[in-house]
Amino acid sequence: MKLFKTILTASTFLGAAAAVHATELEVTHWWTSGGEAAAVAEFAKAFDATGNKWVDGAIAGGGGTARPVMISRITGGDPMAATQFNHGRQAEELVEAGLMRDLTEVAEKEGWKDIIRPASLLESCTLDGKVYCVPVNIHSQQWLWLSNKAFEDAGVPVPTNWEEFAAAAPALEEAGKIPLAMGQQPWQTTLAFQVLLVALAGPDAYTKIFGEQDAELAASPEITKVFEAADQARSMSADSDVQDWNQATNLVITGEAGGQIMGDWAQGEFQVAGQVAGEDYTCLPGLGVNEVIMTGGDAFYFPVIDDPEVSAAQDQLASVMLSPETQVAFNLKKGSLPVRSDVDLEAVNDCMRKGLDILDQGNIIQSPDQLMSADSLVQINDLFVQFFNDPNMSAEAAQNTFVQLIENAD
Repeated sequence: MKLFKTILTASTFLGAAAAVHATELEVTHWWTSGGEAAAVAEFAKAFDATGNKWVDGAIAGGGGTARPVMISRITGGDPMAATQFNHGRQAEELVEAGLMRDLTEVAEKEGWKDIIRPASLLESCTLDGKVYCVPVNIHSQQWLWLSNKAFEDAGVPVPTNWEEFAAAAPALEEAGKIPLAMGQQPWQTTLAFQVLLVALAGPDAYTKIFGEQDAELAASPEITKVFEAADQARSMSADSDVQDWNQATNLVITGEAGGQIMGDWAQGEFQVAGQVAGEDYTCLPGLGVNEVIMTGGDAFYFPVIDDPEVSAAQDQLASVMLSPETQVAFNLKKGSLPVRSDVDLEAVNDCMRKGLDILDQGNIIQSPDQLMSADSLVQINDLFVQFFNDPNMSAEAAQNTFVQLIENAD
């Protein structure tokens, strides 16, 4: 497969026509929902404005489906020009194998160290002192999204925390609503557990378990309460018969479900649906209990391709993705927070403002991908898929298996 090609185009500068080369770059990612597509179009528009051409390589099914395809192509000698991964260790082996470009020269020239916040994002792109990726946003999964209409229909106030939300479940069910919308993609059930862990046991407990592999803490009564809450969430989402995360979000948008535990990327779907934060829907960072922002999100890596024109275009794309204008345009559509600390965000909505305020206060935690290897996270994903799909698996049994996985994690 020919992944890119150089084409001749015409450009006019100061009234004089001059022939320049435009390079096509195939960019792979897993952004396929309505809100995500609107956001990625901002990247494409900004890159095309340089005279080059963004060739979209969207892979449906989310990161769990897309990453193996991306990795297989890169290791199999059929690399794309740029590809999305999450912040953290997902591309670590590809970097170590020499398959990803070193972006240190671009990073130093443009002062990424001075503009990217928090510093851990650039650190996640750095190996042995060299920068290998471009962080483009901050996505936090620590949110509960609520349908104001669903609670109005059920005749109960919109909750302000997890305890109130769980207590409202019977009223929602009586009104014909699904209390908790949840899709069946593996990462969604693990995400729900991780959010419950941070909210109910606290950020320190989360970091010790996922970052330090503290199996003793994972086995403690404190975490037993988290598993009991996960059992409650399992019951509340039992009738949520959808697959993709954005389908679950749509249940909240339409008022068919009371709420959804999901990352701030859900905001893009509310925006596309024309809903207004604080009026049509409510957002509770940290489930209204522990308000923190997780410094997860997305970064782009650039596979090594032996072509100087492609390398030059890759550098341009890296630069464009971090430009102030593109950072604002992309993140307002994506629902995420910009990685630049110097951009104008007057247009942010109520929920984005909450996230920015938490970030400014320094209440942050790292994402699981920054703390634990991809292989270990896959095993934990599998556990929670089983737990949420098998009502016969007790919370106690799930916790015992979780402890074993943490003991053996890296």
